[in-house]
Amino acid sequence: MTKPLQKIIIVGGGSAGWLTAGIIAAQYVLNKQTGLELILIESPDVPTIGVGEGTWPSMRNTLKKMGVSETDFIRECDVSFKQGSKFTDWIYPGDQSYYHPFSLPEGFNEINLAEYWLQYRDSIGFAEAVSAQRFLSDRNLAPKLISTPEFSGVANYGYHLNAGKFTEFLRAHCVNKLGVTHILDHVTRVNSTDSGDIASLTTQNHGDIFADLFIDCSGFASMLLEKHFGIAYIDKRDYLFNDSALAMQVPYQEEDAPIASCTISTAQKNGWIWDIGLSTRRGVGHVYSSAYATDDDVEMALRSYLKQSIPAAEVDKFSFRKLSFRPGHREKFWIKNCVAVGMSAGFIEPLEATALVLVELSAQMISEQLPANRDVMDVVAKRFNKTFTAHWQRIIEFLKLHYVLSKRDDTDYWKDHHRMDTLPEELKEQLGLWKHKTPWRQDIRSDEMFPWASYQYILYGMGFETASPVHQSRQNVKMMQLANNFFNENKRKTQSFIEKLPTNRDLLKKVSEFGFQKV
Repeated sequence: MTKPLQKIIIVGGGSAGWLTAGIIAAQYVLNKQTGLELILIESPDVPTIGVGEGTWPSMRNTLKKMGVSETDFIRECDVSFKQGSKFTDWIYPGDQSYYHPFSLPEGFNEINLAEYWLQYRDSIGFAEAVSAQRFLSDRNLAPKLISTPEFSGVANYGYHLNAGKFTEFLRAHCVNKLGVTHILDHVTRVNSTDSGDIASLTTQNHGDIFADLFIDCSGFASMLLEKHFGIAYIDKRDYLFNDSALAMQVPYQEEDAPIASCTISTAQKNGWIWDIGLSTRRGVGHVYSSAYATDDDVEMALRSYLKQSIPAAEVDKFSFRKLSFRPGHREKFWIKNCVAVGMSAGFIEPLEATALVLVELSAQMISEQLPANRDVMDVVAKRFNKTFTAHWQRIIEFLKLHYVLSKRDDTDYWKDHHRMDTLPEELKEQLGLWKHKTPWRQDIRSDEMFPWASYQYILYGMGFETASPVHQSRQNVKMMQLANNFFNENKRKTQSFIEKLPTNRDLLKKVSEFGFQKV
């Protein structure tokens, strides 16, 4: 029990497996003779899902810590820049849109600008008043210049990427640069110790492989957590109905077609369509609930959407890939000497791109709190389970917020999303409070997945009404002046960014030719 933890096995590749391997390997010296050994075992013939094409800004710091070159990453993974999400038709069917930008409001450390924006809400949207990124995204502008160092930005940004190429890129980096041992083989049996821990994995061609800690990145198969340990899955379809998607890759119609600076999410009668612009193509898919729509209904809606930008004859030739999932998460994520990361831990629809950030957060916590030995592992496991149970709950609440605030009532799908019995209790309480006070620091803990600004962007983007403050502050005149200074600063920055920033397409061409400055 007190023997130092020396060997870790990750079961499964894909983005989850290789990101986890890279994050751990970047923190520890890997040396199987004298220190920690990290082995990743993946099946040679099980394809990865490969549709997680959007990241949060956190991916920049993750890749930087791993020693990745941003230039190489962009060149090899069909990367483009993502500055947030654009939501169209979510309020009413029609042409209305709002943005959830990645940049926090101006002066976020000093003042809650939402409180002072309320008096201007009839003349300017909240995101437009406090951030430049709607204006940048409307023009397909990049968040930086070719002279900006790697992983730095003029505006905050994440990435859109080719998930398949990203996996290959991470695999090569982890094996060649970080010392991860890669085994292509089938796991045929899981072997236990007398205490119930996993002792080893039997493989088809490499025999029994022993380890001290096992990380389950086997996706929906959940080979270790579900099939071996029998950890229950908590279904969340009562809150979030979507359980299916039709997805495809769409070519650009012209070589120099604009590349969107954000994920475009367009609400439909029974779900929503994602539209992600990479450097080489678009990734498009329709997320929906099989309880409300048939595959044929959804395919018709998706083809209709594509015909807005692509000739109908060409769209009629497209074929789609069907994906099915059960929205929810495991009852526990870490049991004995096994922890699940990625889809083996759970999956909720791709709205707001939480899949990869959950992998990042999981791997970071495993890495930062890596147990010294088996004796203390249960304490770490308890912390991990508590942390990620809370993360999943917040994701469910935040995604549900998009649906409950919608004023759409054109189908049963939207009507049922508005029912109070489909809302998590804490979200009900928060919505009641936010009718009288704008969300800020006191509402969202510092370790939450979504900052208070994200709640403000969704609430006020969708027209939520918060009453003007009842009580007048003694510092009201002073704070109003400070708020106006920040509103004006946002206007100044917006104009400056528009004048100097290149388009996504133009910057990616320069990166391909010249590369960014190294830090």
